Amino acid sequence: MPDVSLSLLVLRSPDIERARSFYAALGLKFQNHRHGSGPEHLSASLHGGGVLEIYPAPGGVQSQGIRLGFRVESVDLAVEALVRGGGSIASAVHDSEWGRRAVVADPDGNKVELSQ
Repeated sequence: MPDVSLSLLVLRSPDIERARSFYAALGLKFQNHRHGSGPEHLSASLHGGGVLEIYPAPGGVQSQGIRLGFRVESVDLAVEALVRGGGSIASAVHDSEWGRRAVVADPDGNKVELSQ
């Protein structure tokens, strides 16, 4: 089987500026973007070549049940930054067989798993 990597992840949020603040706390740098005549949205490049985009939620229908995972230098510092950025702790920082981990819910309820 050939190598497969994630190149694009799109979230939909009723408040994209609030979502920008949350994900920017991880160090992501967003730019306003538009594809042709489509809606203006936010776009950030990820390490490894992927892109995270945040679109306005049409009719208030936001992404649901999404769980993202980010590898970070310090889970403890990342959790602190994300809580300051509007998130809430879903699973406290702990050591596991996979390393130091935590889960933070973004302002729209999407789960963000952090590991180091």
